[in-house]
This record gives sequence, structure tokens and C-alpha cells, in this order.
Amino acid sequence: MAAATRRAASSLVSRCLLARASAGAPPAVPSALRRPDGSRGLLPGILQRFSTAAAAEEPISPPVQVNYTKLLINGNFVDSASGKTFPTLDPRTGEVIAHVAEGDSEDINRAVDAARKAFDEGPWPKMTAYERSCVLLRFADLIEKHNDEIAALETWDNGKPYEQSAHIEVPMVARLMRYYAGWADKIHGLIVPADGPHHVQVLHEPIGVAGQIIPWNFPLLMFSWKVGPALACGNTVVLKTAEQTPLSALYISKLLHEAGLPEGVLNVVSGFGPTAGAALASHMDVDKLAFTGSTDTGKIVLELAARSNLKPVTLELGGKSPFIVMDDANIDHAVQLAHFALFFNQGQCCCAGSRTFVHERVYDEFVEKSKACALNRVVGDPFKKGVVQGPQIDNDQFNKILRYIRSGVDNGATLVTGGDRLGDKGFYIQPTVFSDVQDDMKIAQEEIFGPVQSILKFNDLNEVIKRANASRYGLAAGVFTNNLDTANTLTRALKVGTVWVNCFDVFDAAIPFGGYKMSGIGREKGIDSLKNYLQIKAVVTPLKNAAWL
Repeated sequence: MAAATRRAASSLVSRCLLARASAGAPPAVPSALRRPDGSRGLLPGILQRFSTAAAAEEPISPPVQVNYTKLLINGNFVDSASGKTFPTLDPRTGEVIAHVAEGDSEDINRAVDAARKAFDEGPWPKMTAYERSCVLLRFADLIEKHNDEIAALETWDNGKPYEQSAHIEVPMVARLMRYYAGWADKIHGLIVPADGPHHVQVLHEPIGVAGQIIPWNFPLLMFSWKVGPALACGNTVVLKTAEQTPLSALYISKLLHEAGLPEGVLNVVSGFGPTAGAALASHMDVDKLAFTGSTDTGKIVLELAARSNLKPVTLELGGKSPFIVMDDANIDHAVQLAHFALFFNQGQCCCAGSRTFVHERVYDEFVEKSKACALNRVVGDPFKKGVVQGPQIDNDQFNKILRYIRSGVDNGATLVTGGDRLGDKGFYIQPTVFSDVQDDMKIAQEEIFGPVQSILKFNDLNEVIKRANASRYGLAAGVFTNNLDTANTLTRALKVGTVWVNCFDVFDAAIPFGGYKMSGIGREKGIDSLKNYLQIKAVVTPLKNAAWL
């Protein structure tokens, strides 16, 4: 590394450490860096600090009450058929927030029956498209009215920063609902010419009862990505929430009924995958299935759908997205963007830029500045202003991430910073950066779903294209370069569903999202998502004495 580069990186690290010291926080000692005898002294020459004072404070009391914990079936909140409940936990402490009704196959049957009756006999698919649009617009207004309560529930149940929930995600839900409300009365068929005296209509009809299974990392957004297009097209829905995060979906489903949604059109069942999820995926009276989650679970969902009534399935699954930094890039900007691409939402993003490929000419500088960013990241109670990283979702995910970190060390990657839990309560993990990562390491191949950045080195364009594509996943990619020709080459060569050039995680209601290869089937958001919830029917009638054909 050149002397000027060392000085710049050292200055950035120093500023981060000074900020940490002023907060009065002690240095953290990652387990991977402890001495061979197990003592907690740092290995020679290594200094680890994090801007994490907020994590040591007592948890802030959430400014919201939990009012809805039962299943929503046929417009009413009801107990599960078994009477069972399960606890939903606060990731900040591991303590119980509330006990939620635990749905199983019998409850799925009740929900599907309600949805089927609402579709076959109810007013929703028979309403004018404009009337359906008005319901969704009123729903968006109610989301905005209750923004703070919804955001607080999401943060409490999920652990993501409140500022992220309140200022990014809840407003995005309202925007998505308005987007789909706008589509409701613009879904139309075609009149097509035939080779003969026939009148041919191509109709786009609602598909019927849609089963939908959403994940825990973005509960509200995944609700809107799935429920919005399904309702705009005139379908009815049975939604299964993730067992880790059931609260926000129940709350906003109540608002949707306040907006005028008829009974039975949206049914929400909280429960577990092997029981409620499997029952929904294999139900013979569900006409379409949509799932977001891991690739391995997606395979099971697809098999269950095929073995039952061969219902069509859309899948939005895992990813191991490459983030490629060329040697002509603005390094400071690239470092900040790569940091955001990986650490946003505690690293719990399917499209996280979790393989950071950096050109060898700028590699050392990039690593040092990435270390500084990680050290300066504020981790703590997500309700505290200024915190950008909260806890991981639960103990299982927490331990899984720590196992991956140990794997990286064992496989020979260099642990630049982080590598351990933070504090002794809750599921907090230090922002972690690895350098000298090789393609055959687990941390470079498997989806970690946590705050662990893996930085790999490359030396030419053809090499990085080949290595970036050498993955079973193909969800997204980031490209950072000032050369338009290089950007064009990469965007066409990368086998992924989304390529962000000199940006990352730009999500708009109109931009389709989905993956290549084992990252999924189909697209969500945008006009393409409507196709998931429509059937195409051709209607042909003869013409007698037609004036024109």
C-alpha cells in the first residue's frame, strides 16, 4: 500500500476510534482473535473498537401496544382451532413480547374456505376495478396515518432500526399500495385478429385463491409485494406470516378491513412452516402460491405445490450477490456503498452484496477503509436515535452467523474486524469484515444473512465475470465503475435478475425484482407481478357477414 493510502486509511480509522472513545465504550475482543490459551487479551498489533455504546443501555420501552395476536379469518380475529399459542420474542433481549395464536392445517382449511367463498360468492371480484382501487387507496392513507405505530411494531418484533422502519419501509408500503391501486382499473385484455371470420378476445381473469408465505426480514414490505398485486387483480388471499414476526401483518390487515375490504378476501394465519406453511402449499383449493424465503425451503414449497394440484408458484429465494469494484472507481464512495450493500438490515437481505470483489490495484486501500466503516457503525437498541444496526432476528440466526464467522477464520480468511457477539443480552453481532477471502470458502459460497462482509481480490474483467457467475444464486449484483463500457459489459454478462450500477438496493414499486438460477421463479413488483395473479383465457366466436376482419 502506498504511503499516502496508508495515511488516508489511518486517518479514517482514527476518526472512527475517536468517535468510539468519546462514547465511553470499551474495546470488544472477538472470540476468533483470543489468545490460544483462551484468554481475552488481543493478539499483538490488533485493536478492535466499535461504536456500540447504545447496546449497553437498558432497552427502550416501545411506544406501541400489541392489540392483535389472533388469526384473521373471514374478517374476524379468532383463536386457533387447537387453542395453541406461541411466543414472539424481542430480539433485543430474547424476552417474550406476546403470545400469538398458532395456526395449523385446520386453520388453513378454515382460511381457504373463507377465501374461496369470498372469491366465488363475495363482492370483491365482482366489484368494478375502480372500486377495488379505492379500497387500496384508503388503505394506503390509513398506513400513513398509523405510520409510527406500525413502525414501532415492526422494530419491536424484528429488531431493525426504528428510523428505518418509520422513514423508509412503512412509507414504501403505502407507496406500493397506491401503485397497485393505480393498476387495478388498467388491467385489460386484447382483441386479436384471426385468419378467418372469428371475433377473438383475450381475457385476463383473476386466478382465484392465492396462498402467500412471507419471511421475517421485511415483513411489511413482503406483505405489500404479495397482497397488493393479488388484490388489485381481484383475487382473495390466505397469507401465512413468519413465526418470528407475526405482529405487523396482523395490525395492517385490520387497517385494510377498515378501508372497506370485504370479509374473507384477506385471511392471515400465524404459524410454523412444517404445519401451517406445508398445509397452505399443498392445499387442493389454493389456485396460486407465492413464497419468499430460503432456497432450500423454496424447493419444499415447490414440491408440495406440484404434488397437490400443480398450482403455479412464484419464488423469491436466496442470494449471494457480487458487488464488483473496478480500479477506476471512486474508492471512498465505493467503500460506503459496499458497506451499505452488505450491512443494511443487519445483513439480513436476500440481495445483500455479500461477495465484495475488489480490483487488486485498490484492494488494500478498500479493505482498510471498509474496516474503518465497520468500526464506526453504531450498533444498539433499534429504538435509539442514530442506531443503524440492531440485533439479529433470533437465537438460531445469531448462532448460525457466528458459525460462519468461525468457518471463515478456520478456512484462512483474514478477520479484519469484528467476529463476535456484542454484549451479553439479545442477539447483537459486531460488524465483521473478512479480507483474503477465496471462492471456495463457505463464507464466499453460502448465504450468511448477517453483518459479515467478505472481500475478494480480482485482477481483470473476464476473471471477475466468471467468478461472479460461479454461484448457484443469481438474485442481484452491484457494479462500481466510472467506465461506461465496463458497466455495459458487466450488466449484460452477469447472470442475475437485478444489476445496480454505482448504486445499490434501489427499490421502486415499478421495478421488477426476482432472480436467475436458484434465486427464484418469477418477478415481484412492477407490471410483471400482476401476471402472477391473472389467468389468460381466449374467447372465440364466429362472425356472420362481418364488415371487416
